[in-house]
Amino acid sequence: MTTARSQPTPLVVEVEGPYACFTRPEFKTERLSYPVMTPSAARGLLEAIFWKSEFDYRIEQIDVLKPIRWTSIRRNEVSSMLTMNWIREAMADISVRFDAETDRDQRNMVCLRDVAYRIHAQVDLRPHATDPEAKYRDQFRRRVTRGACFSQPFLGVREFSASFGPPTARPPIPHSEVLGVMLHTIEYGEAGETYRWFMAEIQNGVLVVPPQGAELPGSGAVRVGGRR
Repeated sequence: MTTARSQPTPLVVEVEGPYACFTRPEFKTERLSYPVMTPSAARGLLEAIFWKSEFDYRIEQIDVLKPIRWTSIRRNEVSSMLTMNWIREAMADISVRFDAETDRDQRNMVCLRDVAYRIHAQVDLRPHATDPEAKYRDQFRRRVTRGACFSQPFLGVREFSASFGPPTARPPIPHSEVLGVMLHTIEYGEAGETYRWFMAEIQNGVLVVPPQGAELPGSGAVRVGGRR
């Protein structure tokens, strides 16, 4: 009889910032945030702290540590999305330029303010990894303790920088809410991007993330772009 391998203690880090926006994918023109950080945004934030090609982060749980507060911001955005074909053309011809001034629109963003979260994550080694998992976990913890990062972590959009540190004893907020479908992961393969989703729900300030998401029918047509 075989027994399942027990999971090690999760890596835990607390993050906070004055603003955050985790855009719901069904709002394509103007951004409307989920009321909580998404797993894909949490994964991107951890990779900003410590990234290696030998492993992936798997988000298990996100605790909401401050009351959910909303605000609205008017911001300038460009209407077009650059494609790989345009980038190749611009690299081959230096006269090709993107004029942001003529492609700029002012749009409304409904986002969160004064946020704080506690992220719980595991490390999943990739097949080519040669070092033990414990090595990467220790490296991550040391970086969090020192406040070191590869790039500036952010909360959904790059303008909303995040600070981070070791976990505290702060309890999650007493709030429960059904959030609906939420992005779980984006998988990149030879055929392109595959989006996986899950039904999200906050229970007493805690968002539990399932190990796997589901690929919804027709979800390949949904674009989230750079929005986490």
